[in-house]
Amino acid sequence: MSSSSSSSSSSSSPPLEVIIKTRFLGFLIWQSIHSTILFALFKSALLPPSRPIAIALHLVLFHLSLLLFSSALSAVASPRADRPAAASELAAAGFRAAVGGGLGAQGVRRRVKVALGFVVFLGCCGLAGGIGVAAMCWRGESGGGGGGVRAVVLGVKGFVVGVVFGGGMFGVGGGFWGSPLFSFKMVLPSAFGRALRLSADAFICSVLLTTFLPDHFKIRETNRQFFLEHIIFFIGSSVLTLCWELNHHLHQVLHTKRSVFAPPKGSAAAETNPSEPLLAALEESPPKSLLQYLAYLDLCMVCESNVDTWRRAAFFEETGETYKRVISVCLKPLEQLASELAEGLEGGSLNETDQLSLQLHSNTDRLNAKLHEAFIDMQLYVWCARTLAALTARSHKDDRFGVAQLSGSNAAVLSTLLSCLLAVEASMGKKTNIQAPNLMGPANIKWATLSTGRKDHSASIMGKKKGGPLHAKAYAMADVLRTSIYIIVSEFHDEMMGSTKAGILEKHWIISGKPLYGARDLLVQKLGLFLDFRAS
Repeated sequence: MSSSSSSSSSSSSPPLEVIIKTRFLGFLIWQSIHSTILFALFKSALLPPSRPIAIALHLVLFHLSLLLFSSALSAVASPRADRPAAASELAAAGFRAAVGGGLGAQGVRRRVKVALGFVVFLGCCGLAGGIGVAAMCWRGESGGGGGGVRAVVLGVKGFVVGVVFGGGMFGVGGGFWGSPLFSFKMVLPSAFGRALRLSADAFICSVLLTTFLPDHFKIRETNRQFFLEHIIFFIGSSVLTLCWELNHHLHQVLHTKRSVFAPPKGSAAAETNPSEPLLAALEESPPKSLLQYLAYLDLCMVCESNVDTWRRAAFFEETGETYKRVISVCLKPLEQLASELAEGLEGGSLNETDQLSLQLHSNTDRLNAKLHEAFIDMQLYVWCARTLAALTARSHKDDRFGVAQLSGSNAAVLSTLLSCLLAVEASMGKKTNIQAPNLMGPANIKWATLSTGRKDHSASIMGKKKGGPLHAKAYAMADVLRTSIYIIVSEFHDEMMGSTKAGILEKHWIISGKPLYGARDLLVQKLGLFLDFRAS
């Protein structure tokens, strides 16, 4: 964090890097409350009274297992919809690393890191499960076996519980939710059911595993003791997985709650430069980090809703620099989306280090991989499109100095949204044919199935895969982009229709250079569909 951006923020505003640390500390405090209550209920209901020292030791070990699980969860958590590398990609990356060629392209490196993070996460879950189950179910000494041997057996069975739970929950994403209390009330039934299902799976696996333990780890006990131990283990592991399930949900709630990147209202910073903390978080935080996601969420809420209207009004200050910076940080992700989709649809250049990986996949798989990479940051693209639409529409009345129009921001926004829409629709299997470039009207755009050529064949295959996760993302993104364009068109409809009749629509609303995707005439004709409210 640069000193200039830090000094421009209010002295009472926390530094940007403190926000995530504070959230994690709050998460640890909140998760310890309900976990301690469940631990106490289990101990008092099912296990005989123990000495205070033993209870304190078990409680410390129990919270140590929770800390290990929570730390591992925070380490692998990401706001992006990353997917781990496939076995073939791991093999190709390992071969490239062995011959000194690195792991490959950036997307491959990221997926390999996700896969390795998954392995480390499973190991941490297993270790946390071993400690947690032993702390909950260990009764010191029992029957004909020593307490130490029984603790080892419980630790092994708990390790299986942790691995099964970690494998079942890894990659389960969450949205940006509201009230933590309301979310907890909504999630309790599903958390109980999920904890019981995972505990049942882990119980079966652990029982099978203990049959293969060496004889000196097997404890001789009566049938009554045998069934009692297994009942206690099943209930104890269910309580532990319930704590983990609730912790996972609490982690999502607290880390995705909105942060307000603004100085306190009425302070000196709020009067002079209230937008600097938000712009600093957008421009200087690590790309695609949770902090940057939270900044985009805050920006979207300020532009779309009537919350903190004084902050939105500050975007339209006299120099216009703030408005242009806001528009710029929202255009960059959408420009990246259009560029990546164009590269995927047109079969962009391949890195030599990726040849082995690509040879292990068919053309369709390679196309799917490229398009999937383009939609990884879909939530970010949605916020950017909604922010651009809302801020451009607001500029019609709030931009007293005409910065949006004079700086070319309106044309850049609409051209980017149209280019992204055309690229997303092409990834869904559509292709636009320009019928009459010199004429305007909805009849001059024809949607056709892609037919000939390598590019067309690939996109045609994509178009047939309806119902898949990639098609669902493309459909949802196209819907957001259409809605965003309609917001702008509805606000400026009269001016646009007047420009259309005068033949200067593209002069004010389409950039003069080559668009990110599609031809300039195509963007003009596509805009004509929106003006006639026939774009769908």
